Amino acid sequence: MHTLKDKKIHLETYGCTFNFADTEKIVRIAEKQGCSIVPPGEAEAVIINTCTVVAQTERAMLRAIAEFPDKEIYVTGCMAVVQPDLINGVRSDARLILPEDLNRCPETIGALVDGSTGIVQTARGCVSRCAYCITRSARGRLRSFPEDKIIEEIERLVSVGAVEIQLTGQDLSAYGMDTGSSLPDLLNRINSLEGEFMVRVGMMNPSTAIPLTDELSDAFLGEKIFSFAHLPVQSGSDKVLSDMKRGYQVQDFRNLVAELRKKDPGIRISTDFIVGYPTETEEDFLKTLALLEEIRPTKVNITRFSAREGTDAAKLKDIPDWIKKERSRALTIAANRLYDSVNESFIGKDLDVIVTERKRAGSCIARDKSYNNIVIEEELDAGTRCRVRIVSHRRHYLIGERIG
Repeated sequence: MHTLKDKKIHLETYGCTFNFADTEKIVRIAEKQGCSIVPPGEAEAVIINTCTVVAQTERAMLRAIAEFPDKEIYVTGCMAVVQPDLINGVRSDARLILPEDLNRCPETIGALVDGSTGIVQTARGCVSRCAYCITRSARGRLRSFPEDKIIEEIERLVSVGAVEIQLTGQDLSAYGMDTGSSLPDLLNRINSLEGEFMVRVGMMNPSTAIPLTDELSDAFLGEKIFSFAHLPVQSGSDKVLSDMKRGYQVQDFRNLVAELRKKDPGIRISTDFIVGYPTETEEDFLKTLALLEEIRPTKVNITRFSAREGTDAAKLKDIPDWIKKERSRALTIAANRLYDSVNESFIGKDLDVIVTERKRAGSCIARDKSYNNIVIEEELDAGTRCRVRIVSHRRHYLIGERIG
């Protein structure tokens, strides 16, 4: 970072919410060193904040790095830590910005990304050792940030216009395991803060969320906490979960979801599935399909397995790509059918919402307590609270008309 002085720079960010917060840190550091942020055509230097969670993403990152042969290139994010050789193969002169470089410099763990959405990092790293995951190698062991610092950042972001606060980390429900705190304690404290804002809790690994089931289900009832839980189950087969070293069984996941819904029937469940894991049989995949139909999550991320160098799963014999594609297609069709069914049930309902962002002229995006994505064909300011009637849907979002 010390070589970024008095330069015109362009930044590109890929991957998770955590990366977007890191990019904001880089911007602050660069601006303090006399840099200005400009479009790519005007830049002297380009910073690529990378993700390498799957092979397809890795290839996209290498293309992005190669896209600017006439610019100075800086690379940060997970790829800079775990795959420097790949980066050097594309640009031997690329400079790396590692996580420890950012940890030494920033005065903040939060970022305002679009004028109304604030991102606050709760921790770096995780406590799990999933057999397929390269992120642990990139981000290291869990290091939770102090509660007071997180609260301070939320208050700062709200004071400059944030109406939605997104808490992010590699595993939110692991927060505080290294410091004696916990995610429910943090959420309860956040819920007592003043201000017109709502909080979206990021991804929680079921293995760390399950021991907190009672406390988490109570914390999600807080009026400032969106009733939205992202819990990536990854497979509906106990055998595959064991092979993945996920640390829980399917019934444990069922019980967690059931308890969350018992306390808060309106809570939305989001989950992730990996299809085509090397040890996944057709029978295992059918169990995944059955779990999707049983749990009925309203947001599903589907990833075809790809081996990540240095992980335990990379040592296993892969299965053919055509099988992965077939299973991914089948799961996607089932998920889309589920989205349509759930969204149809909302038509005619009246919901209280808060406007969280404006992405295009003539409309805005609002969220209800359950974090449903609702488009209103009006230009309302972020933070506006109103009541809408759902009149239609477009599979991945609802369309509402303001009624009060």
